Amino acid sequence: MEMRRAALLLADQVGYMSGALSLNCHKPCMSETGAIKRALEPVQRLAKANGHPIPDVEPKSISFVVPAAGEAPGSAFPDDESSRNGPVQSNLVAGESRGPGAAPAYDAATHATEIELKLIVPSDRFADFNNAPIIAANARNKGTRKHLKAVYYDTPKHALRRSGLSFRVRQSGARFTQTVKAESANDPLRRGEWEAAVPSMAPDIALALPFLPEKLRADVARHPLEAVFTTDIRRHQRMVDLPSGTIEIAFDQGHLTSGDRSLPVSEIELELKSGSPSAIWELALRLAEHGSVKPSIRTKSARGFDLAADTPPRAPKPPKLRLNPSISLDEAFSEILRSCLLHLLQSLPAAEDGRDPEGMHQLRVALRRLRSALDLMRSVVSLTKLDLMRAEAKWLAGSLSGARDWDVFRQDTLRTVADGCPSVAGFDTLGALADERRAACYDEARLALADRRCQYFVIGLGAWIEARGWRSEVAPEGLAQLAEPAINFARNILSTQHAKVLKRGRKFKSLPTEERHRVRLAAKKLRYVADFLLPLCGQRKSARRFSRRLADLQQELGIYNDMATTTSLLADVNAGATGSGMAAAAIAGWQAHAMVGIETRLIKAWSEFTRAKEPWSVDAPEQPVKLVSTNAGWLR
Repeated sequence: MEMRRAALLLADQVGYMSGALSLNCHKPCMSETGAIKRALEPVQRLAKANGHPIPDVEPKSISFVVPAAGEAPGSAFPDDESSRNGPVQSNLVAGESRGPGAAPAYDAATHATEIELKLIVPSDRFADFNNAPIIAANARNKGTRKHLKAVYYDTPKHALRRSGLSFRVRQSGARFTQTVKAESANDPLRRGEWEAAVPSMAPDIALALPFLPEKLRADVARHPLEAVFTTDIRRHQRMVDLPSGTIEIAFDQGHLTSGDRSLPVSEIELELKSGSPSAIWELALRLAEHGSVKPSIRTKSARGFDLAADTPPRAPKPPKLRLNPSISLDEAFSEILRSCLLHLLQSLPAAEDGRDPEGMHQLRVALRRLRSALDLMRSVVSLTKLDLMRAEAKWLAGSLSGARDWDVFRQDTLRTVADGCPSVAGFDTLGALADERRAACYDEARLALADRRCQYFVIGLGAWIEARGWRSEVAPEGLAQLAEPAINFARNILSTQHAKVLKRGRKFKSLPTEERHRVRLAAKKLRYVADFLLPLCGQRKSARRFSRRLADLQQELGIYNDMATTTSLLADVNAGATGSGMAAAAIAGWQAHAMVGIETRLIKAWSEFTRAKEPWSVDAPEQPVKLVSTNAGWLR
């Protein structure tokens, strides 16, 4: 039988803000002969044990990609620019080449790249969105209603989840579908998805093994999967046709259950079926006009595992950028901004939850990274849209600062000094006051995160990035610069900011505290610029060494800022009037004593930083563009 090849749905990429974008093509990858044979060996053994023997299959008849050992969870599906034009699908139908005794027809797998955004909506307003004008005007029909029940499985030590994968079996009527999903390494909306029909809610691991990273297969084969949690969802599903693409919109209500714990679900899923991903953001913006919606990429799987473990949402650090040195400046901007958006969306649930202080910290880091990325673009892009988004990011970050300051004081400063001074009275009283202030600041932060201003900002940012909206704001000469190699731009920016740090740090040993604070701000800006642009210099040892020394310097300089913040917080609670004056004095004395010891480390960190080789320096001649760093950003 003829081989089933991957079918790629392509459409003109109509930019939401910047007009039509270029059409790209994607060719499905094929695993090499040896890799496919090795991948099928465990499947054949387990399938035979289950009574579903699989005859030898010629490698050319398989159209899926098996992740190699060490690959990122999202690396087994297309994640290049071409896949961003629409879902990528391919089929693995093992039964097509089977002989007598082959498995039933349900033994088929489909591989796709899922492109999806969730909108969390209030349960009491849920029904209203089905009648939103954008839905009423563009939905094909009244849609279908389904009752979906699913069981999510993993190994006893949750090896799949730790690798960025989820494994479920879902029932819809008399049909049962087994699904493996993989997180994308660097894109907020895209995930790998492999589906196969199965006869019941029991998992068939043999069907899933080819789609798992090689290092996981032995672990999954050794340790039986167990149910972790279940979902019970009532779904109303409709197809919405927009000029830029077709969206499947699913209104989901129900609950997740693990043991005696449950969690309500009230969300709208927007999944791209064809066309440009910009259509998702366009529809989300129109729904935001109808009512409060919180954009989210947190899956039911992530919520269910956190529910089962009774843990807060994870707050990952920003993803590491891996930029090809040959890419254009336009592509570099796109990848940097996607990374910022991904980190922002990943941090929102943990920050709002509040149980893990890392959530608020990572959200503030995400906003600082975004503002730094927008500053990078100022030398090429006109300021109108950038100023608006940067102002919104600054507003939101300001709404979160109090919560983060009290987190650090309560979790680090107060605990450390109290443990070191057990004979000093008043720490319990001071801790209670800090908890009250922290709770009030978190209430303020949650109000900002629930504000429709925040929702418009995040969704609008996603739409602008997906459509590369900066192209519409570029002067004619800027368009040519966007097409140039990003490495030249990177070298100029890095050299300029590095020189600025060195200039501010002249005669560092004798600098007063105020001047060292200015050095800290310049070093922080260089840190973000380096995180974005150093990957363009390749994986050199000098780049890693430079980043490490810059991080060490920034950490030591940060202690000055921590002292100033602590002084302000203690004044806020009026410790002397509340019976915690001795504890407050102990904290001030502790930090003053620490400053004596830090001076030596700080001088050493500065010295090592100034001696670090500039990894972006090259011998090849180039024509640098003169850039000037100002408070308004980078100007030519």
